[in-house]
Amino acid sequence: MRQRIYVDTSVFGGYFDEEFARHTIPLFERICREEFVILYSAATQDELETAPQRVKELVNNLKTDWTEYLDITNESIELANEYISEGVVGPTSYADCLHIALATINRADFLISWNFKHIVNINRIRGYNSINLRKGYRMLEIRSPREFEDYGND
Repeated sequence: MRQRIYVDTSVFGGYFDEEFARHTIPLFERICREEFVILYSAATQDELETAPQRVKELVNNLKTDWTEYLDITNESIELANEYISEGVVGPTSYADCLHIALATINRADFLISWNFKHIVNINRIRGYNSINLRKGYRMLEIRSPREFEDYGND
């Protein structure tokens, strides 16, 4: 069974970014080999409205059988607001919290992001997961694309 990975907006942009492409492009190569199912949310779609055209084309070129679309629900909004009210991040990070809530509620195997300030940050991850466990959800594995490089069978 393929792992289900929630890819946030920063990863799509990282494909074309000089600093992040080295680790992002191999992740998308693995996606194209159908190693993963991409969890794609309405939150990501909203953020991509203002993205450069080449980023939008990258998203549009994902095969539908590689993706699973996630709607924003009241449950995800409530969980995102809980992260903020508990002080994991401030109110300006609501979109980041919504990504985490959607990935958590939909039981993603991983959330992948290049956002080290608000998402891929050990103190924040502990905060998100503390709330997740207290609310009856499982812990969410949050990683950067760097950790998904394929080093072969050696």
